[in-house]
Amino acid sequence: MRRNVTLEEISDGRLYGPNDMVKADAQGCAGCSKCCQGMGNSIILDPYDVFRLTTGLKCSMEELLQKYAQLNVVDGVILPNLRMTGKEERCPFLNAQERCSIHPLRPGVCRLFPLGRYYENGSFRYFLQTGECTALRTKVKVSKWIDTPDGKRNQEFIITWHYLLKEVEELLWENGEDSFCRNLNLFLLNTFYFAPYALEDFYSQFEERLARFRQVVPKREF
Repeated sequence: MRRNVTLEEISDGRLYGPNDMVKADAQGCAGCSKCCQGMGNSIILDPYDVFRLTTGLKCSMEELLQKYAQLNVVDGVILPNLRMTGKEERCPFLNAQERCSIHPLRPGVCRLFPLGRYYENGSFRYFLQTGECTALRTKVKVSKWIDTPDGKRNQEFIITWHYLLKEVEELLWENGEDSFCRNLNLFLLNTFYFAPYALEDFYSQFEERLARFRQVVPKREF
């Protein structure tokens, strides 16, 4: 999701790598769940999120959409996001104790918070969002905070997925025809989201799907 703001407006002005220390650890949040409420459509799910959720909850993508997620248009691309529920617009996985009931499976956006990603030169670094979390935070290593196994492969996946979506956005904008946009969006969703994932290495499955996608949508350079 693109944000029309500058880093100076929303961050401490620094960029961080996986091995850097950053003041992000809210030390268990002490029962606070503000970032799990009123988030609208902003908790966008990437294919790795869906892999973790569907295999961890033992459900299909269709079942995930029925109970916990919904489809929305993000910069022209149809993508799934967590569905906020009730008057307070709570995350469907927030329990009565104001804690995440699926913490080991939580989406990448949740793992990042209050960090964000800044993409440049075919890669990305992290930045600390200021004003998003009022808790007293201590320093923690970025990779430890994100808490995702096989960090190098995960970073490669994130880069590939980000620039793939950028390509799709450009294609949709250039063509504009309703049938083309619908078919490309459906192809993206079916390839990377709706086709069931096996309970095995995600990244090899993603590479296989990417190869199939590239047979129809060749890589574009920016």
